[in-house]
Amino acid sequence: MKEVLDKKKLDNYLMIIATVFWSGAFIAGKFSVSEFPVFSLTFFRFLFAVIAIFLIMIKKGENYKIEKEDIFLFVQLGIIGMVGYHIFFFLALKYTTAINSSLIAATNPIITTILAAVFLKENIKPKNIISILVSFLGVTLIITNGNLKLLSDFKFNIGDVLMIIAVVCWATYAVMSKKALKKYKPMVVTSYSFLVCVISLIPFVIMEKPWIYIPNTSIKGWISVIYMSIFASVIGYSIQQVSIKKIGASKTSLYVNLVPVFSMILAYFILGESISIIKLVSAMLIITGVLLNTGINIRKAEKGNEQKN
Repeated sequence: MKEVLDKKKLDNYLMIIATVFWSGAFIAGKFSVSEFPVFSLTFFRFLFAVIAIFLIMIKKGENYKIEKEDIFLFVQLGIIGMVGYHIFFFLALKYTTAINSSLIAATNPIITTILAAVFLKENIKPKNIISILVSFLGVTLIITNGNLKLLSDFKFNIGDVLMIIAVVCWATYAVMSKKALKKYKPMVVTSYSFLVCVISLIPFVIMEKPWIYIPNTSIKGWISVIYMSIFASVIGYSIQQVSIKKIGASKTSLYVNLVPVFSMILAYFILGESISIIKLVSAMLIITGVLLNTGINIRKAEKGNEQKN
C-alpha cells in the first residue's frame, strides 16, 4: 500500500514538473514569436519534438507501431489537440486582450471535467468542483492583479471566440486521448499527435515562405523553439498523458492552473517582472485548489493503510 501511495505522490510531482516546463514555454515564446510566423513556429516546435520522441522510443526499443484502425483517432488527436489549440491560441491573441484570453484559458479544467463526465463517465465530486473554483479564483486574481472591477469590461469579440475554441480543442484532446491510452503507451500517443501536427502544417508553412525569414532568425530564437520542443512538448506532454491514464483527464487538467504561478516566478527571475502581494495570495489559492483535488485522496489512502496495519 505504501508503494501505491508513493507512486501517487510521484505522479503529482511529475505533473508539477510538467507545469514548470509549460510555464517556461511562455518565456521562450516571447523570444521566438517575434521571429517566426504562427504556423511555422508551431511546425518547428513539433518537428524537433517528433524527431526527439521517436529517437527516444527507438533507443528504448519501444513498440511505436499503431494499428490501421486507430490511424483516424490519432489524426483527430493531432489536428484537434496540437494544431487546433496552438493555432487558435496565437490567432486569438491578435484580436483579444491578455485579460480575456487568460480568463478563458483558465476555464480549461472546468471544460475538461464536464467533457470527461459526459464522454468518459468520470465522477464529479463536490471537492472537485470546489477545487476548480478555488483555483479559478486564484487565476482570476493574478490576471486582474486583484482589481476584480476589470471583469466588468469583459466583452466578447472574435478573439474571445477563437480562444474558447482553443480551450475546447485542448479539453477535447485530453478527453479523447484517454481512449488511445487504453491501448497504447503515453509516449506513443504523444508522438503520433505531434507527427500529425507536423505533416498537416507543411502546406501552411510553405505559404509563410520560410526561405525569407529563416536567414534572419537568431540563435536565441532557435534555442527558444528547441526548449519548447523538448521540455514543454516531449517531456511535458508525455507526463500529461501518463497522468491522464492514471488519475483521469479532469484531475490532470487542474494542474494547468499552476502554470500562471510558475510563469510569475520565472518572469521574476528571467524577465525581471515584479511579484505583488496579490500575486502571492493568488498563487496560494491555486496551489490550495490543486491540493484539495489530489491531497484528499492521498490522506484517505494513508488512513486506510493505517487501519489495515
